[in-house]
Amino acid sequence: MATTAKKAVKPAQKTSAKKTGSKPSAKTGKMENSEFHEFFVDELKDIYWAEKHLEKALPKMKKAATSPELASAFEKHTEETNTHIATLEQVFALLEEKPQAKKCDAMEGLLKEADSIIEDTDAGTMIRDAGLILAAQKVEHYEIATYGTLVVFAQNMGHTAVADLLQSTLDNEKATDVALTEVAESFINEQAVSE
Repeated sequence: MATTAKKAVKPAQKTSAKKTGSKPSAKTGKMENSEFHEFFVDELKDIYWAEKHLEKALPKMKKAATSPELASAFEKHTEETNTHIATLEQVFALLEEKPQAKKCDAMEGLLKEADSIIEDTDAGTMIRDAGLILAAQKVEHYEIATYGTLVVFAQNMGHTAVADLLQSTLDNEKATDVALTEVAESFINEQAVSE
């Protein structure tokens, strides 16, 4: 009976060793052919879609804004989004992948919410501006979460140049979030309360 148990263990050990031995690249950070790398690229496609659709939505948000300060913030954000799209295209090139967008359900929902805010608020009010800032910051927080995770993924796979590019976008997203907060707190929220 002990002999049977030993025989059962030996094949399992060999199988286990084969699995571990077939992926030594995971330890070195070179994972171009791994399932995790494919997942990473898929998430890049997702945020690429998100940025491209945000680029189309921001001019509408700018047009709906009441205050010149918020309209200016949306204009600046549109320019930055164009840069983010170009940066993602650089990332795809570094990974030797074709820049391709995959529908991002989260961004689609956030942009629909922004449309609803425009529809549900009166033009020329600070209530609308407060709502637009809320919608824009939800987008920023989604992007911050996504880019932050993608930076860590890239670092773990040894894609240093990719991680650096994604980090620059992450830093910009964080700065945009702070800028939106400053606009809201400077006068918009206070005036929205009194309307």
